[in-house]
Amino acid sequence: MAVTTGHERPAERGCQPLSFPAFVALIAGMMAIPALATDAMLPALPAISKSLDIIDPNQQQWIIAVYITGIGVAQLFYGPLSDRFGRKPVLLYGYGLFIATSLFAAFSSGFKVMIAARILQGMAGACSRVLATSIVRDCFSGRKMAKVMSLAVIIFMGVPILAPTIGALILKIAPWQGIFIFLALSALVMFLLVTRALPETLHPEDRRGLDVTEIFQAARVVFTNRTVMGYTLALTLIEGGLLGYIYSVEQIFIDYFNTPQMFTLAFAGGGVFIIFASVVNSSIVEKVGMHRLGHFALLMLIVTAALHSLLVLNNLETPWVFILMQGLTMFFFSLAVSNFGSIAMEPVGHIAGMASSIQGFFWLVGGSLLGTLIGQAYNGTPLPVTFGNAFYGCIALIFVLWVERGRLFISRES
Repeated sequence: MAVTTGHERPAERGCQPLSFPAFVALIAGMMAIPALATDAMLPALPAISKSLDIIDPNQQQWIIAVYITGIGVAQLFYGPLSDRFGRKPVLLYGYGLFIATSLFAAFSSGFKVMIAARILQGMAGACSRVLATSIVRDCFSGRKMAKVMSLAVIIFMGVPILAPTIGALILKIAPWQGIFIFLALSALVMFLLVTRALPETLHPEDRRGLDVTEIFQAARVVFTNRTVMGYTLALTLIEGGLLGYIYSVEQIFIDYFNTPQMFTLAFAGGGVFIIFASVVNSSIVEKVGMHRLGHFALLMLIVTAALHSLLVLNNLETPWVFILMQGLTMFFFSLAVSNFGSIAMEPVGHIAGMASSIQGFFWLVGGSLLGTLIGQAYNGTPLPVTFGNAFYGCIALIFVLWVERGRLFISRES
């Protein structure tokens, strides 16, 4: 069966028998599982470093970086598998693997074993991330799809607000291994919910074989689509800036500000800004359009990060200034990502699994590498983070201008 470039199915099927609110909540839960394994780990990094004899503080960043890389790489496989076998069985398999690898990480005996466990855990968690997007695209399209994703992100963003605190609370009653036990239990809850509540969203006419030729045909559609690739590369750069912040934020508050007690507050503050951005986006995206909102957000992200860099260079940085300026950066990050992700998926809904996988591969593997450049450049100040966000944002803008042929703020969606 040849792969085509047009939409070959009804634009919006819904997800019966799930109600719209229940569907959004389930998607948010799916998105939360892989994120938990990042955010809940942050308070435990010093304890893990001490337990595993990690000498260089920057090396502890790899515990987060390799996990995210594992998510990105594995997405290339989950997309085609879910296009062939359906979303639900692949999702359940992924949750089972996530539970097993979480327990593997909990009992790691050395840094190398931990790195291996985290890569495998990331590869398991990838199913939840990529299939959340595919399932939404199975059921909705266009601005409605963007609204679903925005509402899901509002719930999902409770993760960065609560997860570091949850991690810190677990550390008060258990060693760092307790966090991995918590992750395994969270995945078990999602396994049971998906088993009971989620119908198969991939319709028979949209199923694709695992024939290598057909997979390459689908990949060719994705790689040769100017909109898909341009916005995916822009997403990769923006994600790189965010990951650079995540890799460095704990060291910034411990080493630069000497206020480790403010770390969880700062991380939660960023989550509040992202939730606010998601509320704004879900309220106005159907009226304003994905392109106009996304382009405005990217420009403001660049401006905000550049101003933040100037504050650092002029020794005007304080913990509260950092929280405010980084929060504003994350506000515009959320607006840009929500809309750019939907724009990139819109032309390839008929091969949503493959498209989401390729997008996720570039977004996370590329973003992780770019974020690692920022994290490893940490020099005891926030400047690598602030300048990195501004610099990556400028390159992302170049890709957006290439896609839009130099014309921003033109609404092209229905």
